[in-house]
Amino acid sequence: MKLDGQVAIVTGAGRNIGEEIARLFAAEGARVAILDQDKGRGERVARAITDKSGEAMALAADVSKGAAVEAAVAEVVRRWGRIDILVNNVAISDNKTILDLAEEEWDKLIAVTLKSQFLMAQHVARQMILQGPGGRIVNIGSTSGHRGRPRAIAYCAAKGGVANLTRAMAVQLAPHGIRVNGITPNKTGSPVGRDEFDPTRPITNLLKRPGQPGETARAVLFLVSEDSSFVIGAELFVDGGVMAMEIP
Repeated sequence: MKLDGQVAIVTGAGRNIGEEIARLFAAEGARVAILDQDKGRGERVARAITDKSGEAMALAADVSKGAAVEAAVAEVVRRWGRIDILVNNVAISDNKTILDLAEEEWDKLIAVTLKSQFLMAQHVARQMILQGPGGRIVNIGSTSGHRGRPRAIAYCAAKGGVANLTRAMAVQLAPHGIRVNGITPNKTGSPVGRDEFDPTRPITNLLKRPGQPGETARAVLFLVSEDSSFVIGAELFVDGGVMAMEIP
């Protein structure tokens, strides 16, 4: 197993991509901390893992708040003694234009989708440095961070920030043996913040189908395993080729 005996934290792991990452990590031998603000969702995923003889814990935390992040990281270390892997997956979307979005909505989205990645990485990286040797961090971005959209102004800004945050983190944490990389999906599973998959959702990519959460999870597994030992500061597009296309 590729992650045997390692400890991983996955944020927003109560559904969709985050859930599939948590399940796959557990199947590969990791002990997985599932961070989700919805306690019920996190506990459901943890039960699914333990029912298959995996090891998981669910923590309800608002990862846009520094105190909550610090407490969650401390609880994982208290229980399992270390942290080897962090996946920053949690995000929300606004689906509004610059003319319609209220200031408080902007602040909340930036805090949850971008600031949380900084806070989680800061506290986890400190623990990784303390315990040694090294670690792996993967930030989940979006193709919306590379293109303008007719809506979702704050989401586009936040995911654009995630792309360069990932590169800056890679540069600053490399001396400590921590590899930081990013994953950029597009229209995978259910829309951000929703439980239901919409089969009528328009899809424009080279494969002419929506992405499956498990496909993104397997790409994340590559980046946190030794299979990617020489990959650092990279952004892996798991988008069906949409960023390679010229959109008419």
